[in-house]
Amino acid sequence: MNDNSLKFLHIGEGAGRRGIAVRAQAGAPPGLFWLGGYNSDMKGTKAVALADWAEARGRACVRFDYSGHGESEGAFTDGTIGRWLADSLAVFDAFCRGPQILLGSSMGGWLALLLARALKRRPPRNLSPPAQQGRVGNASIAGMVLIAPAVDFTEELMWKRFTPEIKRELAETGVWARPSQYSAEPYRVTRQLIDDGRNHLLLGGMIETGCPVRILQGVEDADVPWRHAVELTSRLASDDVVLTLVKDGDHRLSRPEDIERMLNAVAEF
Repeated sequence: MNDNSLKFLHIGEGAGRRGIAVRAQAGAPPGLFWLGGYNSDMKGTKAVALADWAEARGRACVRFDYSGHGESEGAFTDGTIGRWLADSLAVFDAFCRGPQILLGSSMGGWLALLLARALKRRPPRNLSPPAQQGRVGNASIAGMVLIAPAVDFTEELMWKRFTPEIKRELAETGVWARPSQYSAEPYRVTRQLIDDGRNHLLLGGMIETGCPVRILQGVEDADVPWRHAVELTSRLASDDVVLTLVKDGDHRLSRPEDIERMLNAVAEF
């Protein structure tokens, strides 16, 4: 029986120390690594469906909540792309072994690409293969499935669309309450989220993933326009990239037929 109980991985120092909530189930490779969306959590429809699919097939699967999300510690308004990338890398290193398929939904698509870049930039370990086995950081990326990937969203889909009034409020107060169609409570967008996002932009050049990529994108997505996914596809250097446009699909792509598309994409690897 898989141990899919809640665990906490503590990272950071001083005031930045936080506990990241993780659910990891053991199984065969390639493992599945779930990266959720902005203000989402690992109990969402797609994340749970992925974990159930993996368990039924004896596949390893890791899902977690970024700091300030779901069951993890920390304030949502302290979050930035850099902070959530650090959360993702820490969980990947601590819980993943061997080849992994990254599944990134919305903001998680951006973080999946940033995680791949961060791993490629690491210096190689000076260890023989037997010595590497079982060590932290020996996981690799074998493929990606990106669902409505919100790459560079803080700049392209937020800042460039903000009215002068919203930009002024961010400058003066440091936060803007953005109404949400997914929650009764607004999202609190911070100036530090926007500013930090500029340190992680990807669409200005080619993106080297080093692995096959599958992208699922709804044409009726009001949050991440389908043309944004087309732009991302043009920036991916790998030849093995497939973009699937779902004509009547929205941003969440959580209907049964959308879940089936996601799982079929995973099954390719």
